[in-house]
Amino acid sequence: MAIPSYVPVDKNVPNRKYVAPKRLGEVWEPDRAGELIQRGQPFGPRLGVQGPDIGYALKLAELARDTWVLEDHEKGDDARTGIAAVAMKRAALFGRAPIMHDVTFAAKVWGFTSAAPVDLIQLRSALFAQISSPHHYHERRVVADLIPQELLAKPLGELDALLPKTWEQLVVAGTQ
Repeated sequence: MAIPSYVPVDKNVPNRKYVAPKRLGEVWEPDRAGELIQRGQPFGPRLGVQGPDIGYALKLAELARDTWVLEDHEKGDDARTGIAAVAMKRAALFGRAPIMHDVTFAAKVWGFTSAAPVDLIQLRSALFAQISSPHHYHERRVVADLIPQELLAKPLGELDALLPKTWEQLVVAGTQ
């Protein structure tokens, strides 16, 4: 920092400057229980997918909620939570925050945007039941993990052509 002009300075004393130590201390190693020792986020069953601002999918799902086709026994909160889980996974796959296309994609895959086959409705009714409760994290992961990563990577425009085949695969995978 510069010295103000009104501060007296002794011309006989040399200016000081920062000098780093010649030897640094011990290298720090993570030794606490919560430290991630390996590089990056761990992957595995039911661990979820990390992405920037993925919680925004809940807000987007709430905005799209009035456009969904629900059965009489299905609850909007459960549908919103399951759709948001799939939208979060899709957005994180692309390394970005969720957008409305992710929510629309998830709603289409689970048959909430139009009349879905009876088998798919029965499957989603069982999977989405009470999923909005905070105690049902594992059930949310099941809903998101049933959608294959290859399908999540498809553009929204290609989804309509794939839906009948996709629904059959979902029903088969969901009953195993």
